[in-house]
Amino acid sequence: MRTSRAWAAKALALAVAFAIASGPTLRAQTQGPVDPGVRGGVPSAGGPLPRLTSDEAAFFQDGSVRFGEVEVVAGGANNGLGPRFNSNQCFSCHSQPAMGGTSPAHNPLLAVATLSGAKNTVPWFIAASGPIREARFKKSPDGTNDGEVHDLFVIAGRTDAPACNIAQPDFLPAGNPLTGQHGNPNIIFRIPTPVFGAGLIEAIPDSAILANFQADTAVKAAEGISGHPNAFLAGNANFSANDGTITRFGWKAQNKSLLVFAGEAYNVEMGISNQLFPTERDETPGCLLFPTPNDTLNFTTTSTGAVNPAFISDIEAFSNFMRMLAPPAPGPDTPSTVSGRAAFIRIGCSHCHNPSFTTGARIASGSSKSPSAALSNQTVNIYSDLLVHHMGRGLADGITQGSAGPDEFRTAPLWGVGQRVFFLHDGRTSDLVEAIHDHRSPGSEANRIIERFDRLPTQEQQDIINFLRSL
Repeated sequence: MRTSRAWAAKALALAVAFAIASGPTLRAQTQGPVDPGVRGGVPSAGGPLPRLTSDEAAFFQDGSVRFGEVEVVAGGANNGLGPRFNSNQCFSCHSQPAMGGTSPAHNPLLAVATLSGAKNTVPWFIAASGPIREARFKKSPDGTNDGEVHDLFVIAGRTDAPACNIAQPDFLPAGNPLTGQHGNPNIIFRIPTPVFGAGLIEAIPDSAILANFQADTAVKAAEGISGHPNAFLAGNANFSANDGTITRFGWKAQNKSLLVFAGEAYNVEMGISNQLFPTERDETPGCLLFPTPNDTLNFTTTSTGAVNPAFISDIEAFSNFMRMLAPPAPGPDTPSTVSGRAAFIRIGCSHCHNPSFTTGARIASGSSKSPSAALSNQTVNIYSDLLVHHMGRGLADGITQGSAGPDEFRTAPLWGVGQRVFFLHDGRTSDLVEAIHDHRSPGSEANRIIERFDRLPTQEQQDIINFLRSL
């Protein structure tokens, strides 16, 4: 008996010792992939396209300066802010990891709220370490569909708007300020989309998008993947471009061109009316302190007295900057990222996140009628099909834009994802692993792909995450 007990005690001690010694290894095998976080080093984007001509480079530089200018209501160098607005410069929302990017790690809107004496309350979903968010209401107070952006701030109380007296929208009840979840169910959020390489995206022919859409249809259908361009074709009204062509900018691919994108953002995000969107969104008397439209062509004469038509509007300058902004550069390959790229394609992620397109053969830049060497016949390593897809109940925002329905979103381009902080349309997570799993919910076209990802060995899952962070 004593011998048996001694043997049992020794066996137990050996088992415990083995468990302690092997515990970390066993946990490492079962804990799943880990997002390593924002890739370090210098920003991978923010500069101009290679091969710009001297005039293209000059227009790019002019646009980049205006992209960073701070707007005021009246009495300053850049007038027209408000009456309702989300921020006071393009750069504040498009600054990660460089000018033209997306929401930065440290939210600038807390300072914007009370700038120049404004009395705004910072909404519950704007946190110091959370993303910049715009808010859309699903329903109006009368119960009809809304879907429009309701700006966070007003100019009331500012020293440059003494006669204005309007109130912020009511965004309560509050939820989680970091994720934006579990608050007012009538509100959905969008975070800024990066505009790196936007001119290359604009230069992709519709025929190339449609050819990719029509390729491998049987394989895609077997995976539950369909998708479609955001366009109303065959004679139906096209509210985005009015010409039946494929729109491609924005979370629901609702905007056709960079000029439309810039004009809408100037009016919606900063309250600055322009020659594309000439009407103030709030016409309350006492709050319109600058002539409408606020942003126009500048009919300026030269020192000789001759009319000089070269002074373009802000929205045209913004468009030139975005059009000639280079795409993000990926990090160097490693054995893990090479493996991850292959697994990404093998499990079917590339059915929607199409690795590349080629721009048109003869694309003119914003400052030249001749084909631009920087924009023509260029490979666009975008990792998107520029189509909209059903993303299911978990990501649905209840908003319809163009032909993109309540749970449909444009396939987000993945270039530059290695240096982004926040993911998905509402910035609910900073973790790529969570973002991948959020693609799976009832009705999502990505369900089978995510199931396949989950069945991969942990190391291959980690390789995919590492590959994405290398982009």
